[in-house]
Amino acid sequence: MRTAGAGPAEVACAGRAPVDTPAESAAGTATGWNTPRMHRLPRCFAVLFAAFASIAAIVPAVASADPGGPAIVDVHPLGGRQYSVVVYSPAMNKQITVWMSHPDFAAPALYLLNAVDGGEDGGPWTNRTDVAQFFADKPVNVIVPMGGRASYYTDWKSDDPVLGRNEWTTFLTQELPPLLNSRFQMTGRNAVAGTSMSATSALDLAIGAPGLYQAVGAYSGCPLTNGPIPQAYVYSQLGVFGANAGNMWGVPGDPAWAAHDPVVNADRLRGTALYISSGNGVPGVHDTLADPSIGGNAGALANRVAVGGVMESVVDSCTGQLTGRLAAVGIPATVVHRNGTHAWVYWQDDLHDSWSVFAPALGV
Repeated sequence: MRTAGAGPAEVACAGRAPVDTPAESAAGTATGWNTPRMHRLPRCFAVLFAAFASIAAIVPAVASADPGGPAIVDVHPLGGRQYSVVVYSPAMNKQITVWMSHPDFAAPALYLLNAVDGGEDGGPWTNRTDVAQFFADKPVNVIVPMGGRASYYTDWKSDDPVLGRNEWTTFLTQELPPLLNSRFQMTGRNAVAGTSMSATSALDLAIGAPGLYQAVGAYSGCPLTNGPIPQAYVYSQLGVFGANAGNMWGVPGDPAWAAHDPVVNADRLRGTALYISSGNGVPGVHDTLADPSIGGNAGALANRVAVGGVMESVVDSCTGQLTGRLAAVGIPATVVHRNGTHAWVYWQDDLHDSWSVFAPALGV
C-alpha cells in the first residue's frame, strides 16, 4: 500500500471551511458518512455539480432504429493502432461508438469508462489523457465506449425522460465483448477502470459479472450507494444533467441501491486485482500555475482548488469506506492516497500507475 499527503481537506463550498469538533472527528473515524461534517455535504452537492456541468452543453440521447441483434456497424481506422468502432445495441436500440487501441495480435482487453459526462461534453479519456500514446506499445486492447452520461453505466429500472434508455451493464457485459472478441483478437481476459462516477460503475460491473474482469481500477470515485447520504449524492450528481436517479435504482431505500453498493458487496470482489485511488482535496503536485493542465490560468487553478478540492475530499471519505471494508474481509488491494483534487491529470497518473496492477492480472 502506498500513501501520501495529509488527511481530508477542510474545504467549504464557499468561504471558510467549517471545522469539525473533536467529537465530530472521532465519530467520523468510526462511521465515515454518519457525522455532522458529512451531513453538511448534501447542501454542497448541487453547487458542486452545477459548477462542473456549467462548462458542458447537455446533448440529448438519440435512439437508432436499427433492427436485429448486437452488431458491429462500422470500423473506421484512425491511424496507427486506433480505431473507431460503431456498435448497435439492441438493449438500448441505438448505435454506440467505441474507441479502440488494437495491437494487431492476440491480447487482453482494458475497458475504460468515461466520467459523468460520458465523454460527450468535456471530452473522453482520449481527449483528456495520453491514453493513446501510453498504450501504443503495450500488449492490450484498450476500449473506451462513448456515451453514458449520468448513467452510472448500469441497467436502469425505467426509461428516463431526459437520458432515454440506459442498459449499459447489458451492453458492456453481454453485447459488446462477444462482438469485439469475434472481430478483433482477444484472449478472453479483461480489466475495467473508471473515474469519478464511473469508478463506482467499474466496481459494480465486476461484482455483477463474476469472472468477466480479472482487474478493476477505481479512480476518485464514491463507491457508496446505500443509505440516505450516498443516495442524496447520486441524486444531486444525476440531477445536474436533468436525470432522475429514481429511474435508475428506484426510490431511496429500494433494495437495488444496496445491490449496487460496492462497499456492501465488497466480498464479491475477492480474487479480482484491485487498484483504488483518491486524493484528500489538499492541493497536490498538479495544482499549481506551472502545471501544464493549468497553463498559468489563475481562474482555472482557483476553480480546481475550490470546487475540485471539495469534490475530492468527499470521494476520499467514500473511498475510505471501501478500502476499510476490503481490509476487514481480507481482500488485498493496491490503495493510493495522495494530496490532490478532482482532476483528469491525476487520473492520467492513476492510469499509468495501475497498469502495473492490471498487466499481471491480464497475463501480459
